[in-house]
Amino acid sequence: MLVGFAAIVSITSVVTALTGASVVPADIPSRPYSALADASGSGTSSVAGSSGSVAGGTSLFGTVAQLSAADLPAFLRGHRGELDRMLTSPPRAAEVSAAWNLLDPVRQADLIHTAPHVVGNLEGVPYTVRGQANVLDLTQTIRATTKRIADEHGKAARIALQSKLQTLDNVAKALKQRDGIPRTLVSLDTSDSARASIVIGDLASARYVSVLVPGMYMSVGEQIVDWARVAQDLHDQETEWLKRILGPRSAGVPGVATVAWIGYQTPVLTNIGGTQLATQGADSLERTLQGIVALRASDPPYLSVFAHSYGSTAALLALERHTVTVDALALMGSPGSDAQSVAALSVSNGNVFVGQAQLDPIVHSAFFGSDPGSASYGAHRMGVDGGMDPITHRALGGSSGHNEYFSPGTECMRNLALIGIDKGDLVIGAATGSSAPPTTVQAASAR
Repeated sequence: MLVGFAAIVSITSVVTALTGASVVPADIPSRPYSALADASGSGTSSVAGSSGSVAGGTSLFGTVAQLSAADLPAFLRGHRGELDRMLTSPPRAAEVSAAWNLLDPVRQADLIHTAPHVVGNLEGVPYTVRGQANVLDLTQTIRATTKRIADEHGKAARIALQSKLQTLDNVAKALKQRDGIPRTLVSLDTSDSARASIVIGDLASARYVSVLVPGMYMSVGEQIVDWARVAQDLHDQETEWLKRILGPRSAGVPGVATVAWIGYQTPVLTNIGGTQLATQGADSLERTLQGIVALRASDPPYLSVFAHSYGSTAALLALERHTVTVDALALMGSPGSDAQSVAALSVSNGNVFVGQAQLDPIVHSAFFGSDPGSASYGAHRMGVDGGMDPITHRALGGSSGHNEYFSPGTECMRNLALIGIDKGDLVIGAATGSSAPPTTVQAASAR
């Protein structure tokens, strides 16, 4: 695709500048110089989506290749457009990872401080680096917004700026650690339609990774603190179950990471009827999952997606594309998608679970094309109504209506925690309250 090629050209041009080495993505066939030259024979060839040329002494590549380290910061500031295009038409995460690893620490630091919003949101950049870049971007934007409020005299503009500042402050608040568990801001969009993702735990090394995908009305400004709290609760429950299952004689508890992901503009009542936002969410989630897979290629985690309401439609759309595979998928209060069965999804061993609460008007609606809770869909039904945990003998709260699936102490959260650590055989089923059927044991334990 030409746009994708242009995006890869952009990042490789920057890497060439920073390392002096030529970087050619593996999926782009090498061609002789003459094939890249334009018709005029000048040795340059423009690429759609890039302001520079592929080859030639006067092209962007030629200029970049001749830069000294001292000239890099000024050059990068002058070419923000090329950097920004990496987000609108991002290269593959694997290519970004390879390019980033070619940079020495000093030149990586130049990129972080010159374009933190790009580095912080580019899949393939290490998560600790993205966290550093996004905190820098957050701090700088809070400072700039505070100054703009002080200088602004228009009432409407001040209200808008104050709302933005509140959103940014809430992101900062959501980043505060609890019980010593690190939190990392792995994505941040500080525009009016803010987006953010916060990791609880260490995404670079965790054995189990669970991504939480929200539904309608889950804006960063109003919900990021609560969403991070849900991710923390899930992290703690998964860790607690691992300790219980492995016992005191275990050498150590495998790492767990949960992602409070608000990576798309969630809908409200006025735009809930279509799938445009779900498609945008699917695009963003697809990139997030591909980024995890690329960065953890040598040590892949058990990767789960837990999606609610409209977010479940976004997740289904992403997994219908078969561009990335997850180990488990759980859907709560789902209005469905075009996929008519588990077989249509990129989920290992059909390891799909569905939770449907009483009085939830969305379940069985098949509003967007299918009912994941129907028998023909082939998903495992998990209990969400509450009861007694057959293992711990603790009372479990029930979920009622559309918005109580992630409440603390519920059967739903208990089941999600077990799904996230590859213990689907211990999930409490929906129909009888007993353990899930043997087919679930095989599916969950196949990896």
